Amino acid sequence: MAGTLYLVATPIGNLGDFSPRAVETLRQADFIAAEDTRVSVKLLNHFDIKKPLVSYHEHNRAAAGEAIVQRLLSGEVCALVTDAGTPAISDPGEDLVRLCAENGITVQSIPGCCACITALAVSGLPTGRFTFEGFLSANKKERREQLGELLGETRTMVFHEAPHKLRPTLSDMLEILGDRPIALCRELTKLHEETMRTTVQAAVDYYRDNEPRGEYVLVVGGAQRKEGPAMTMEEGVARVLALRQDGMRMKDAVRQVSADTGLNKNELYDAALKA
Repeated sequence: MAGTLYLVATPIGNLGDFSPRAVETLRQADFIAAEDTRVSVKLLNHFDIKKPLVSYHEHNRAAAGEAIVQRLLSGEVCALVTDAGTPAISDPGEDLVRLCAENGITVQSIPGCCACITALAVSGLPTGRFTFEGFLSANKKERREQLGELLGETRTMVFHEAPHKLRPTLSDMLEILGDRPIALCRELTKLHEETMRTTVQAAVDYYRDNEPRGEYVLVVGGAQRKEGPAMTMEEGVARVLALRQDGMRMKDAVRQVSADTGLNKNELYDAALKA
């Protein structure tokens, strides 16, 4: 009979957030698969858990995943942990879960910390509907394209961001999404936890003179819903051309004006090409 894969959420900072059920699950597992064994061993030592560790991460998930599945099929129990937070959420653990599903292996989630939900809850922005976008691309062109695809998104958006990428990300958000409410949540559950509720423009201005520190979760307000076109097609074309003169690509300019005004994107694009 096949064993079970347990997805065990780990603390995102404060070790006091690790649940008794999570501790017991790790103690009863035959082995633990970890994103970084050096990080996980510190957690295990704190809770006096002595179990064999195997490495499972972005760069070895194909081979390591197959090896873990074979052990599960032989009847062993595996607990999967990530460095911080919930395995399989914006994490290569999703591939292991898929492999288990394909092989009829039971997967159970042991709930706990999730930076996305923690930040959303304290953001002060609408929480009824939201979209989790994870990390934006480090490549400027790809990052701007990703943001362009979100221009008309009316739900609250949640992003992860590293400190060394925060400034260019905020700059691109301001240019492509426009000035919106944003909550910048950093070092969640840790000693220097801080939530800044402000606007994208104000955040750009603040971090022009202040060094970003710690890991961030950005919670960004969605686009305002449009009841109908806010301007004529001619006015929309004029706005597209103005954005083009400022250096924005035609595709991005059309997408922004369409989202802001309610004008049909394809019709606007065709009209701008003929202008």
